[in-house]
Order: sequence, then C-alpha cells, then structure tokens
Amino acid sequence: MTGFARSEASIPDGRIVWEVRSVNHRYLDAQFRLPEGFRAMEPELKDLLARRFSRGKIDSTLSLQYESSRIPQVSLNLPFAKELIHHAETLNRQLASSGTIDTLSIMRWPGVILEEEIQAEALFPDILAEFEKAIAGLAEHRAREGERIQKMLRNRCDEVENIVVVMRQRLPVILDAIQKRLTERVRTLVDNIDQDRLEQELVLIAKKLDVSEELDRLEAHIAEVLASFSGDEPMGRRLDFLMQEFNREANTLASKSADTDTTQHAIELKVLIEQMREQIQNVE
Repeated sequence: MTGFARSEASIPDGRIVWEVRSVNHRYLDAQFRLPEGFRAMEPELKDLLARRFSRGKIDSTLSLQYESSRIPQVSLNLPFAKELIHHAETLNRQLASSGTIDTLSIMRWPGVILEEEIQAEALFPDILAEFEKAIAGLAEHRAREGERIQKMLRNRCDEVENIVVVMRQRLPVILDAIQKRLTERVRTLVDNIDQDRLEQELVLIAKKLDVSEELDRLEAHIAEVLASFSGDEPMGRRLDFLMQEFNREANTLASKSADTDTTQHAIELKVLIEQMREQIQNVE
C-alpha cells in the first residue's frame, strides 16, 4: 500500500529527520538508509515496522541535519602526520628528487585531521521515538487509502451481485431455450426418436449447462469479502485468495455458457474481478 510520512525533532545543534515511503508489495520488505554509526539500530527499527505493518515495501531514510553555525571540533593526528612526512622524505632521497613536501597535502590525507565523532548511541532514544511518530503517520496515510479501496471493493461487489441476480433470474429461460433448441436439432437429424431417451439426454445436458452452483458460490464469496472488512486483522492475503475463487467461478460460467447473454455476463464478471484484484495488491 502506498504512503508517505515525515517526522523531525530537534537535537543539540541540529535536527533528526525521518522520511518513510511505502509502495505495494506482497510481503513486508523493509529497507533503511542510515548514517554511519547508526546501522546498529536497524534490527530494532525493523521490529517496530513489523509490529505495525504486514505488507508493503517500506523505505525509511534517517537524516541528521546540523545547524550551519555549528563548528565541528577537529584535532591533528600528529604521530601519523610525522610518519607520512618521514616516508615522503625517504621517497625523495630514493628518487633523488628535489620535490617539496606540501603541508596542506599532508593534512588532506585521510586520518591526519580527526573530526569530532557523533555520539550516536546518545541519540538512539530520540531517533527511535521519532521513527515511531513517522510510521504512525504512515499508518494513518495508508488507512485513508484503505478506506478509499474498501469503498471501491464494496461497489464492485455490488456490481458482481447485480450480475448474479440477473443471471439467476434468466437461468430458467436460458435452460428452456437450450432444451427447445436441442430438441429441434435432434428432430431434424433423426426420423424416429425415442422421446423418453431424448428427455433424459436433454436433462443431462441441462444439468451440465446449469450454472446455479457457480452463482451460489459467487454470492458466498461476496459475503466473505464484505465480512473481511469488519475485522481488525490484515486481510490482504485472504482477499487475494478470494479473488482467485471469484475468477474460477467466472471461468466456469464462461465455459458453460450456452447463450450470448451468459457469455457477456461472464466477461463483465472477469473485468470486475480483475479491477478488484489490482486494488487488493494495495491492501494490507
């Protein structure tokens, strides 16, 4: 399910900023972008996400934004600088070079100038608290989207139910028309007909073309979808399964179709089911 949330808080000389983004995913996939020194927090952050969400690809980014007036404390690693100078002088002698040793170049060498280290562990409680605020905001965003999706699914279920009602009302007419059509075709092909045997065969054919069971199951699936909305548990995977069942019944209706109206209704059902299936990918 898609969503975005941002949360920030003040720290000495700056701010903690969390940005959390969520996109559709069948399972929970949590990814973190953390500054150096804060990667040890990742397991605890993942645990916080898993307590609240069960689906979605969630990218979380932590930024530490320091005030421009903040002057970092630096120190000189003098023993290391002396060692570098000694090696530079040795190289000059070996190569008979008259090159000069540039002090600024020595200072740019990694490890010569040591900057003040961020006391990461001291910030952990504030970072965790702010992350909980961010994912709470994400949950609210996803809940609003969930309400919109639920409304759409209810509307689609109503449309499916309307098609089922129409098909059920027309079922006796369809079966009677099929029976008459088959009887006429048989009469044109056979001179002497065993009427009893013909009736038996027509009853068997009618049973094969009877879709009342499929219509019953479609109504049961609609009830299951609507019942899912009343619970507090994650329902995405359950709805995924129900869409497979919906699709199975629609395919059976299409295969049993013996008139153009039934075929058209089966196509309409498959379109509605596919629309629901696409949106259910967004449901937790």
